[in-house]
Amino acid sequence: MRKAQAKKLPLAPDPKFNDKNVTRFVNCLMWGGNKTIVLGLFYDALDKVGTITSEAGYDVWKRALSNITPAVEVRSRRIGGATFQIPSEVRPDRKISLSMKWLIRFARDRNGKTMADKLAAEIVAAAKGEGGAFKKKEDTHRMAEANKAFSHFKI
Repeated sequence: MRKAQAKKLPLAPDPKFNDKNVTRFVNCLMWGGNKTIVLGLFYDALDKVGTITSEAGYDVWKRALSNITPAVEVRSRRIGGATFQIPSEVRPDRKISLSMKWLIRFARDRNGKTMADKLAAEIVAAAKGEGGAFKKKEDTHRMAEANKAFSHFKI
């Protein structure tokens, strides 16, 4: 176990939008370790989002992330031999992390020719309040609501 909590490394903002969340998203999206390729892929996806919605792709992406950001989640806790799903609020840093991971995961599962197409389709769907990532958020909230009776067991 750690003696002290690990320090967060500062992120450099991306070159186009000067936003640290874009860098964070690209880092989650990256698989092979080549950041410039993934950054280009992300910018292509935002351009496609812009042509689909006739709005700025960056604004649609931010709206999509805010739409799929969870407020509550359930955590397992073992009490007296039984395991209970206890609803708890999500830390602000984890909210962003979960929404980005869900958006990327459901974009990868989509049908499409390139990753940019898949990502663009999932971003547009999430911005409208549809798609797999939005459904995941709704399911998480629904599960927390169903287990509200166990909230007095807070961790």
